[in-house]
Amino acid sequence: MPRPGYAKGILPGVLLSAAIGLLSAGFEWVEVRLFGYAYLDGLVVAILLGTLLHTAFGLDKRFVAGVKFSAKIVLEVAIVLLGGTISAAAIASSGLPLIATVVGVVTITLFLSYGIGRLLGLDDKLATLVSCGNSICGNSAIMAAAPAIDARSEDVAAAIGFTAVLGITVVLFLPLSIPLLGLDHWQYGVVAGLSVYAVPQVLAATVPVSMLSAQIGTIVKLVRVLMLGPVVLAIGIRYGRRGGARLPLSVLVPWFIVGFLVLMLARSFGFLPDAIIGPLNLVSYKLTLIAMAALGLSVNLRSVLASGGKVLAAGALSIVILIAMAIVAVSFLPIT
Repeated sequence: MPRPGYAKGILPGVLLSAAIGLLSAGFEWVEVRLFGYAYLDGLVVAILLGTLLHTAFGLDKRFVAGVKFSAKIVLEVAIVLLGGTISAAAIASSGLPLIATVVGVVTITLFLSYGIGRLLGLDDKLATLVSCGNSICGNSAIMAAAPAIDARSEDVAAAIGFTAVLGITVVLFLPLSIPLLGLDHWQYGVVAGLSVYAVPQVLAATVPVSMLSAQIGTIVKLVRVLMLGPVVLAIGIRYGRRGGARLPLSVLVPWFIVGFLVLMLARSFGFLPDAIIGPLNLVSYKLTLIAMAALGLSVNLRSVLASGGKVLAAGALSIVILIAMAIVAVSFLPIT
């Protein structure tokens, strides 16, 4: 239960994130009016503006709680609402092959990323953190894996640093794979879901392309997130913690995944009328815009770049391999 004054404590950060989101939406509107097309989608602009603001001026402590709330809770609500716009029939024809592809790509990438980190001179635990962050879900995977291997706080900070820079870089440049490689929107959604670090970044990379890309990308990404529990349990055993990482059920199966699946099933069985799909899309997008601004406000490029060149190099090489594997894998999947 929220403590007294919690709402008041998060309000400044939420309002700041919403203001940046509104400004970003306005920037996109001006682009469309001037050029007939938005070269930079509002979601991407929100991330960039938030990052530049934090890097240039820092983030006053009165905004921190609200920014964290917007980047996490607001985003998770947006994901749940997105589930109501998806019918299970959209992925039924490639369900099992798609799940098998996700599991295979994540498993292979875990080992490859770890090997790259070790070859570049990272110690065992730091290489493990980079591998988990790269292969599963960025910061969340790093934070979940850290106690399982008794990682040092400086290693955790360094590992989180690479996801901040590389995550935004992938969001900005991954859409170029559509014209360069001739991917359709369904294939691009799969590639984004397989390769982008965090759920909000998947939305930022896919929503500007199409709702189909966003839907399939989110589904693929959530399957990756569900692998967090088994992976953390396995590395906990590897490092001698026979009881595993002792993760609560809320970490193994986050609430927003459950909510997403419930609404997707409700949509699939006709419990949600067609008339509600448009409003759900709109509200989900607006909440995502706020979350993207908060995500940017969480990043200070100066502190990230100070985390170490070897970590960034390991992350960069790993993400290139992950994207390449995703592109190869999607060519073998049946297109729905």
